Amino acid sequence: MLLRSLLLLLVLVGAAPLCRADDGYRLWLKYDLVADATQRAQYRAAAQFIASNGADAVLKTAATELQRGLQGLLGQPVPMVAKAESTKRGILLVVDPSANVSGSSDSRDGYHISAQGRNLLVTGRSGAGVLYGVFALLRQLQTGQSLAGLNVSSSPRIQYRLLNHWDNPNGTVERGYAGSSIWKWYELPQHLDPRYTDYARANASIGINGVAINNVNASARYLTAEYIQKVKALAGVMRPYGIRVYLSVFWAAPKVIGGLKTSDPLDAQVKQWWTAKADELYKEIPDFGGFLVKANSEGEPGPQDYGRSHTDGANMLATALGSHDGIVMWRAFVYKAGSSDRFKQAYEEFKPLDGTFAPKVLVQVKNGPIDFQAREPFHPLFGAMPKTPLVLEVQITQEYLGFASHLVYLAPLFKECLDADTQVKGPGSTVAKVVDGSLDQHRISGIAGVANIGSDRNWTGHPMGQANWYAFGRLAWDYTLTSKAIATEWTRMTLTREPQAVATIVGMMDKSRDIYVRYTTPLGLHHIMGQNI
Repeated sequence: MLLRSLLLLLVLVGAAPLCRADDGYRLWLKYDLVADATQRAQYRAAAQFIASNGADAVLKTAATELQRGLQGLLGQPVPMVAKAESTKRGILLVVDPSANVSGSSDSRDGYHISAQGRNLLVTGRSGAGVLYGVFALLRQLQTGQSLAGLNVSSSPRIQYRLLNHWDNPNGTVERGYAGSSIWKWYELPQHLDPRYTDYARANASIGINGVAINNVNASARYLTAEYIQKVKALAGVMRPYGIRVYLSVFWAAPKVIGGLKTSDPLDAQVKQWWTAKADELYKEIPDFGGFLVKANSEGEPGPQDYGRSHTDGANMLATALGSHDGIVMWRAFVYKAGSSDRFKQAYEEFKPLDGTFAPKVLVQVKNGPIDFQAREPFHPLFGAMPKTPLVLEVQITQEYLGFASHLVYLAPLFKECLDADTQVKGPGSTVAKVVDGSLDQHRISGIAGVANIGSDRNWTGHPMGQANWYAFGRLAWDYTLTSKAIATEWTRMTLTREPQAVATIVGMMDKSRDIYVRYTTPLGLHHIMGQNI
């Protein structure tokens, strides 16, 4: 018996190197050796070197990521060379402003992957486009797809694809179920946690190009000179991955940190203060993305405190941005305790303002009118403000969906909203077409997901909560993807490629949201929060 136990132990120890422990940190960016020897040989034959045609910082990131991915997947070094080698087959990364990428709201981010002679060509109209193409190519390998005859062209359907962090300067996270904030403000700007780079890699891999790093219930502290330097440091980490940093701003900042007697958006000194603050931000962070604003909602200050409208507030900030390449995202969640039916509040306040917002302003609208419920109809503002670009805001963190304790795959919820037909211009007037700007011919478009990311080693608390971060990014890029297709990608990249296991896991994920609704809100009841009833 003892001998048999010892032999079993030796077998297990000998097999250990083949069974790499996984703590979830790598997310879906697992570049483990391709197990199928035949497939691995095919990939090796097609990827004997990497060459790129420029020195753009994001293009360099693309080349580095591709090298990292190939070396892990193929189990051998893949050198970078100055130009293609005629005797070998390799991958060429090319920035070409006239590249043939599919049409979209922002074709600068599009990519084309195709064969050119003996080589595989990844082309984009910008370094970011090439980077997205590289991640698409790696996804092809990670999911076990063939490279033969590969001819893929893709562009994002939505221009601004953002994560919204509800992180506070003290390290807490509102509606956070995965530990504390990943931003270590007390260490910045001197120390940059390597986790920031891995965060940027994960976002870029699914096409996310913007991050609002702080809570919409904002602190004025983020606009001080001290914190601008900290934000600048984070922006420096994000920039090589094509990601811009945004700030949620506290409306009363001119009074709190500016020493003014008012925050009235029509006051000349207030206007001057915000213009100077915008100039200060862009001096330190040339690619700063802009402002996200929660005003006159749930006790937060705003322009209505001075008898002004949401338009007055948003347009003042847009003017403060001046010629800088930035935007204002003004949230339409305007719930006030003791007021009328919450379902109607945003509609009643914002519908009359349609057409009054400045060109740099987008109104950010939650997917439903109540508040991120497990199931609710699409928000009535979608289709009701044709003259105003609307940002769709969804919640990736599971506030009303079991926190980080329940498995709830949210792609079906996101798709339910995106695919909903407003009928405002006849059949086919979907929420997705409102959001991407195509229904009303808007030049800018946006989508935002409230992040489920924290300091937990596996990023999201529940290990399968990673799938919701992944699904948001993939749908922000292409909302026509199906929930099952995204779940299949994620499972094959993150957990296993064994067919029966993939089918079982994807089936479980696809049903999980409906199951959660049935055992928590079967009658559609929600917000039962009263005490002493």
